[in-house]
Amino acid sequence: MHKSLKGKVVLITGGSRGLGATMAETFADQGADVAISYAASSEKAEAVVEKLKAKGVHALAIKSDQADLTSAKPLINSVIAEFGKLDILVNNAGIAIQGQMVDDTGLDEEKYNRQWQVNVMGSIANTRAAAPKLTDGGRIIFIGSLLGERVPLRGVADYAGTKVALAGYARGVARDLGPRNITVNVVQPGAMPTDMNKDVADHLPPLEAFLDMHPIRRFATLEEVAEAVCFLAGSHGGYITGETINIAGGI
Repeated sequence: MHKSLKGKVVLITGGSRGLGATMAETFADQGADVAISYAASSEKAEAVVEKLKAKGVHALAIKSDQADLTSAKPLINSVIAEFGKLDILVNNAGIAIQGQMVDDTGLDEEKYNRQWQVNVMGSIANTRAAAPKLTDGGRIIFIGSLLGERVPLRGVADYAGTKVALAGYARGVARDLGPRNITVNVVQPGAMPTDMNKDVADHLPPLEAFLDMHPIRRFATLEEVAEAVCFLAGSHGGYITGETINIAGGI
């Protein structure tokens, strides 16, 4: 495999499982040194790190709870202290709280508000902390959701709203950092085979009806999404900025 990202340092938030872990392995396959953050399971995070090291790259897991906005600067500083620089930030960490309608008198406001804190304010805090220290010519990639652009389901207003907010923020950051040749984009997957999607599967239509909504009648693979992120992070993505890219089978 061509090591197109050799010499680059990437931080992937929420990199201990699901899409984050797959992206970490994909970046390592392309030669990048990889830092991942995690909020809970050190065992899962260290297992990912061992896989990355086996690919011949430098890797590190850092515990950092994105719900705590004060964790952002220490996270970025830890990456730079270990690797000497930061070239690529992948804002992947997030939570999915879905299923209740906005007019539900029993709406769990605390839980839904926390989703805004983690998905939006946590990603913003990481971006603000990283931006002054990111190498010129670097990359920032947000993992959004197709629900940030199209909402074919009920009970997802707050989750969709957090992803729309990230897309707008990313376009503004792209404008701010463009003079340093730093690109900023959003990758918006549809449904994927992750633990997070399994947790909200009860709120989806029956499987066959859901798949019928897609011209390409299947879920995205984690590898397909990870490869798109790596493309944006690489040399061929240098003139793509302020964009959202949907990987959702045309739903």
